[in-house]
Amino acid sequence: MKSRIAFLLAISVFILFPSNLFSQSFPQGSTEGTAQMSGTVNDIDLPIVDLSIRQPETGQEVAFSVQTLLLLTILSLAPSILILVTCFLRFSIVLDFIKRALSLQQVPPTTVLNGIAFFMTIFIMWPTFTQIYDNSFKPLADGQISLEQAYTEAEAPLRIFMFKQMANDTDSISLFMSMAKLPKPQTLADVPTYVLIPAYILHELTVAFKIGILLYIPFIVIDMVIASILMAMGMIMLPPVQISMPFKLMIFVLVDGWGLLTQQLFNSIL
Repeated sequence: MKSRIAFLLAISVFILFPSNLFSQSFPQGSTEGTAQMSGTVNDIDLPIVDLSIRQPETGQEVAFSVQTLLLLTILSLAPSILILVTCFLRFSIVLDFIKRALSLQQVPPTTVLNGIAFFMTIFIMWPTFTQIYDNSFKPLADGQISLEQAYTEAEAPLRIFMFKQMANDTDSISLFMSMAKLPKPQTLADVPTYVLIPAYILHELTVAFKIGILLYIPFIVIDMVIASILMAMGMIMLPPVQISMPFKLMIFVLVDGWGLLTQQLFNSIL
């Protein structure tokens, strides 16, 4: 019944109202629209990227491909190389030692300690980096020297820095020279770079661990005193570290531990 009523109402609407009411046109005098693009609009030119692989035709092309491969390899290893040939290794290890000596687990985070070591390294190495920029990178960018000359000029300041740190320790150089079956060097220029870098890394590890041991001694004494007091009081189940950590933090802050540590790290760089 309802469907019949709705059908009759629809028929009545179409009969009473003419169909032109549902198709109104634009008023007179109005502008007709167009869907065509203006002539001032230019088409978008999409570039075509074409990559072709072919066999090298000359020895120079082979050498260029090898140089490109070596350059990409060096760029991927550049952060590790800069870390290992600077004083960053020593700073990061010592800061981690002081964190463990204070019995701190999460504070400060390792990222923060690495950031501190990074900016301290920049501060120490800034004269060396400036010399590399002035003698190697800038002349190479200006086209005054070749790539081989730029490498030699960039290598020299780093070699001098590493040699200065190892002035009182030639055992590492002698060790790697003997393992490489090379004759005893008469001058520093006789030591190849591939021998100098591992010798320097071994030296930095040794120095960093020596500093870390010296930092550990006073805090170990505090732990031993707190543990002895707890045992004398019969508090065997109470962890000594939980009681000694606040005392170590207070002593470290009262003596300006961060300032003394930073100063001594700078003084350890010759």
